[in-house]
Amino acid sequence: MPETTQQEAGRGLWFGVAAYGIWGLFPLFWPLLEPGAADDILANRMVWSLVAVVLLLLVQRHWGWIRPLLGQPRRLAMLGGAAVVISVNWGVYIWAVNAGHVVETSLGYFINPLVTIAFGVLVLKERLRRAQWVAVGIGALAVAVLAVGYGRLPWIALTLALSFATYGLLKKTVGLSGLESLAAESAFMFPFALGYLVYLQASGRGTFGHTVAGSFGWGHSGLLVLSGVITAIPLLCFGAAAVRVPLTVLGLLQYLAPMFQFLIGVTVFHESMPPARWAGFALVWAALAVLTWDALRRVRADRTDRAAAQARTAAAAAASAAVAPADAVPSGTTPTTGPARATTG
Repeated sequence: MPETTQQEAGRGLWFGVAAYGIWGLFPLFWPLLEPGAADDILANRMVWSLVAVVLLLLVQRHWGWIRPLLGQPRRLAMLGGAAVVISVNWGVYIWAVNAGHVVETSLGYFINPLVTIAFGVLVLKERLRRAQWVAVGIGALAVAVLAVGYGRLPWIALTLALSFATYGLLKKTVGLSGLESLAAESAFMFPFALGYLVYLQASGRGTFGHTVAGSFGWGHSGLLVLSGVITAIPLLCFGAAAVRVPLTVLGLLQYLAPMFQFLIGVTVFHESMPPARWAGFALVWAALAVLTWDALRRVRADRTDRAAAQARTAAAAAASAAVAPADAVPSGTTPTTGPARATTG
């Protein structure tokens, strides 16, 4: 690999670590916005996310994608659906973190790859390999064990996994970059979020610009504004990583975020982990290990197949070049085996 390519891959790896690391550390940020309620925090996040991405688009002068998009009603409708789904995901996540369910939020993102695979079968009619079926089966067993451990279905985890898998499916169909997609989705939700913030302020439930629990209100407001910035930054890092490292590397890095969330829930917030929950998480991790092994095995097999195909192509080209001089006779001439003889008319 050339040195410049190695350097780019190294930078891409660090961009990926930064993106998933920031997402993994989110549980430390949302409690800072209390006593703001989850709906207040969510509406502020939507509004300030649009402000942040518009500023980024201004800096990059990246507007050319907007006009073609406005002429495609089907893509706009899917973006609207994606905006609704990711709003549900954000709202449940913020509420769950501030309500003391950080470990269960991590479970949602651990099982998200399994739900995405299930969507591939049910929606896209994809065919699974044996290892993928095994992983999905282990994941289903894990949900059953965790339901026993929690005394209920882990609805927070399932809601996060299902909403994010649906969001990923819609984004795959729309085909916009992370920043473009966030800009469009934030624009869809902006009027509703802004209107809701006005309602909260008018009813006395809003916290933006108010003195909250004896603290200076504008400090709290600054954190609300920052929620838009920290929404945009990891997306930029992810986009920078996606163009520099293979998808298999990104697939492995995605487990950083839920692992950080799990560790924060257990070590920082001291959430309870009885044996049944440990057993359920162990099954989830086993399913992810099977998926990872299968993905790496498939990458190696594809690489071997490509190398063999390139070798066959090179051998065929060499054989063709070897016989070409003997066969290359100009059209309309007769090959001769001796010196040419001059003739006179």
